Amino acid sequence: MSLDSRWYEADTRFIPGHYQPATLIDLALSRDIDSHRLLRGTGLFYDDIVGGNTRLSPQQFFGLIANAQRLLGADDSSFLFGQRLLPGHYGPASHALQQAQNLHQALETVIHHRALLSPLLTPRLLLDERYAYVYWLDSCGAQEQLRFVQEASMTAFKSMSQWLSGERLPWECSFSYPEPRYVEQYWVHLGENTQFGGQLDLMRLPREYLTRPWPNASAIARQVAHQQAQSQLHELGFSASLLDRLYVHLRDQAQRAPGLEEVAQHFAMSQATLKRKLNKHGTHFQAQQDQARKHVALYLYQIKGFSNEAVAEYLNFNDPANFRRALKRWTGCTPNLIRKFMTL
Repeated sequence: MSLDSRWYEADTRFIPGHYQPATLIDLALSRDIDSHRLLRGTGLFYDDIVGGNTRLSPQQFFGLIANAQRLLGADDSSFLFGQRLLPGHYGPASHALQQAQNLHQALETVIHHRALLSPLLTPRLLLDERYAYVYWLDSCGAQEQLRFVQEASMTAFKSMSQWLSGERLPWECSFSYPEPRYVEQYWVHLGENTQFGGQLDLMRLPREYLTRPWPNASAIARQVAHQQAQSQLHELGFSASLLDRLYVHLRDQAQRAPGLEEVAQHFAMSQATLKRKLNKHGTHFQAQQDQARKHVALYLYQIKGFSNEAVAEYLNFNDPANFRRALKRWTGCTPNLIRKFMTL
C-alpha cells in the first residue's frame, strides 16, 4: 500500500516525544513548571520521553498543550514555542530543511514531510502573480488547542525563514478569528501587519522572495537528508492525516460535491465508519465538504479572478440565489465582499 493511500489519525501514536513535544516540555520546565503536573492525564512519563522511546498521538500532544497553556498562564507561550520549532532537531527532515536553498524549497520540504515536521497543522502553498500564500489546515482535530497551534506554526515559519535566509522577510499574517485581547503578542512575534477576521489562517509575502538564494545551503547534504526523511515516511507508512486526505479528495471533487456514501467508498470504509472517524476528530462530513468548496471558491475568486457567475457555474450552482446562500454559509460574506478575503 502506497503512502498516498494511508494516513494517520488523532489517536495514532507516531510523534516522537523527544521532538516537538520535548520542545514544549523544555519551555515549561524553563519556567519552573513541575513535569508531573505538566504530563498529568496525558499517559506520558518524563523519563520515557528523555529516553527517546515514547511516541505520542496527536490527542496526547493536544493534552500536553492544554496542560502547558493552563500551567504557564502566559500569552506568549505559543509564540515562544513556535520560535523553537523549526528547523528543529527532528532527524533527516530537519537537516533537509536546514539545507534548503531558498524559501520555496523550504516550504516544499515542510509540506512534503509534514508528518515529521508539522504533524498537527498542514501548510499549503498557493501562488498568484504577486504573492506566495501559505495557509494552514487542522490535521487532527485540534479543537480548543487550534489557536495555540496556529500561533506557534506561523511563528515557526517566520522565525525559520528569517534565520535561514539571513534577512527579515516581509511576512503578513491573517487569522480567521477575531482580534484577541493579547494582540500585542502578534505584533511582537509576527509583525504589525497582522489582521484578524479573515477567511483563512494564512501568511503571505511577495513571491520574489521564494527564489532568493539562501546562504550556507548544501544541495548534496539536502538531497541525502531528503532521501533519509523519505525512508522515515515509508517506515511510518503514511505522510498525511485522514483529514488531509479527505480535504484533498473533496477539494478535487468540489464541482461534483460527492455525498458521504461515495466518499466513504473511496476511502474503503462504510459510511458509519467514516462518520465515526470524523466525530473522533471533532468534525463531520458536511463541515469538511463545506470547507473544501469554500476554499475552491476563494481560489477561483482571488487567484483566477473569476466572476460571481463563473464561480457559481464552476461549482454547479444553477440558481444564483442558492450560490449566494451557500457562500454566505461558508464564509459569512456575500459574493461581492468575498473578493477581499486575502487583502491584508
